[in-house]
Order: sequence, then structure tokens, then C-alpha cells
Amino acid sequence: MANTQIKIGCVVMAAGSASRFGENKLAVSAGGKTLIARALDAVPADMLEAVCVVTRFHEFCEEAGRRGFRRVWNGRPEDGISRTIRLGTEALAGTCDAIVYQVADQPHLKRESVAALVELYRAHPGSIAALAHHGVRGNPCIFPRDLYPELCALSGDTGGAAVIKRHPDRLLLLEADADELFDVDTPEALQTISFSRTACSQAAGCTAAPRRTGNKRPRWRAPWGST
Repeated sequence: MANTQIKIGCVVMAAGSASRFGENKLAVSAGGKTLIARALDAVPADMLEAVCVVTRFHEFCEEAGRRGFRRVWNGRPEDGISRTIRLGTEALAGTCDAIVYQVADQPHLKRESVAALVELYRAHPGSIAALAHHGVRGNPCIFPRDLYPELCALSGDTGGAAVIKRHPDRLLLLEADADELFDVDTPEALQTISFSRTACSQAAGCTAAPRRTGNKRPRWRAPWGST
């Protein structure tokens, strides 16, 4: 039975440089919504104790504020994703027993999937819970309080995967569609998603989720940071 007394927070990580994209990719529109708006839509805020958005963009702070989310400013994104992780963890550590760490560049991530991940953690408190596809770990991930010190001790572009490697026996995976775990790193990747969505809408009676075209395998990263 899920423990509803566990207080879970969410850190939305939106401070990256997007060097491969060439511009602020989270401000780019995809299917009529910016990537940051899609990321925030995927947060099941009604199930969470608190949500904070770690960013270096004023417009994202405004977007977060309109939704009642906390805003945490990262003035040194060049320090790597570890700084974003540490800032978000420190912001929620005082009130949250576990934290969902969510990247902001997965345009097909569903609120229902993140909510299911939260429920999985409530049923198995103390675990590390993550979305996955065919056993390949993806984002987001939930970490318990006792691992906050390890997360805060990360440096550079080393992310939570390094912490998971030290505790493989605690990892639980929740199966999700490959599209949900697909992250947009280049304009070409975003165009591919938009093209498949347009093709789907033009097909009579098409109700399936948008798919990428071509023969390339879906791409997703190990959880937020180098392994």
C-alpha cells in the first residue's frame, strides 16, 4: 500500500546551456507550446509537497511563478548540472522526504507517467525510482532523503547516474513509452518530432501518440548527467 504521508517534492532542471541546440531550446515552441511549458505541465503538482524550477532564465521564473512553483536562480550554469541538482535539493530538503528530479527537454513526457512514478515510490519508500523503456533507465528519477548528501556532493557535469551506480540494489524501474523519454538536444531532433506530429494529424482517424520518423532508434540519456 502506498504511504501517502511521504512528502515528495520535484525539481525541474531548466538551467542548462543547450550548447548543442545553439539557443535556449526550452523557449522554443513544439506543437504550440514551449518545451518549458510542456515540462511544467508534466509535473503532478497536486501530488507533491513542493515544486521548484532551477533556472537562469527570467522568463522561466515568471512561468514557474504563475503556476505557484518555487523559483531557484542558478547564476553559474557553466558549473554543470551538479550545481542545478544541488540548488534544487537544498531548496526542498527541509520539507521533502524524497525528490523527483525532472529534466525539461522531453516534450512527450506525460503527467500521468510522472504521477505513476510518484505512486511507485510511495509504495516502495527509500528506493530510487525511475522511468525506463525496455529496462533502459531514463528520466525523471526519484531519490530518497538519505541520498541528498551524495547528490549535493556531485561536481561538474556528473549527475545522478553516479549515485545510482553506488546503490544499484535500490533501483526500481517503471516502464514508459520510448517517446516520453526522448530528449531534444538539437533543432533537427525537434523538427523530427514536429514533422511526425503533423503527419499524424493529417492521417484520417489517427489517434496514436506521435512517433519519430526514420529508422533511428529513440534516444534518451542516462538520468541527467554523465554516467
